Amino acid sequence: MRLRIQNSALGWIDGCLGLALITPIANGQQSLPANQIPSHRAQNSHATAPTGAEQGIVIDGVVAVVNGDVILESDVDEERRFDNIQPYRGSSGEFSRDRAVQRLIDRTLILQQAALEPEETAISDTDLDRQLQTLRKDIPACKQFHCETDDGWAKYLAENGFTVSEFRDRWRKRMSLLRLIEVRFRGGIRISNDEIKDYYEKTMLPEYAKQKVTPPKLETVSARIEEVLLQQQVGNLLRDWLKSLRAQGNVWVMRPGEVAP
Repeated sequence: MRLRIQNSALGWIDGCLGLALITPIANGQQSLPANQIPSHRAQNSHATAPTGAEQGIVIDGVVAVVNGDVILESDVDEERRFDNIQPYRGSSGEFSRDRAVQRLIDRTLILQQAALEPEETAISDTDLDRQLQTLRKDIPACKQFHCETDDGWAKYLAENGFTVSEFRDRWRKRMSLLRLIEVRFRGGIRISNDEIKDYYEKTMLPEYAKQKVTPPKLETVSARIEEVLLQQQVGNLLRDWLKSLRAQGNVWVMRPGEVAP
């Protein structure tokens, strides 16, 4: 079965990665203090020490360096704001900065892999527009802003610290990341009828019995069980892959007073 990662089933991976994508910056090895990175990074530009003309500019702090790509304190803040917008995220409780940093590191590693496979992960404007239209209907807070209109959508995003173009770029990267995961793992996963039956009998039926509710017949929920088992296996493969990427790469998490490698 071809693995389908749709909006309605994104909670599992949103909980794992958060999917508040950063814009990675390609830069060489740095020896800059953690408080010496300009905050006005341009995408794909090299991060360097401030020049004389930049010395009066507000600076950003380095949080981590992933194979030369820097993650900044402002990225962590954008993670928080972007996470608040998504209606598909899991209920992980209050925002945790440490967990956010680890998610940003994981997504940077995946985005670096996506850059090596641009054709497979390319997202068309049509696909992007279709998802954004659905998103505008699904976000509960969007109703009071009338996000069905372009002006209302822009106002809602501005309220959360994004321009329309910034959010559009972020959502495209989110879709690209999900597509890479789908392409990489879908071919190796097969769910047998015995696995579906086992899940039904050992997981679903006891839960229905506990709630004293008549369970549905297996044939009516087998497709949904297959989807759940697919998601679980992809999640396991994804975690193993990320461990491998971390082991093979060069990841530095900055502590107070440290300098970027």
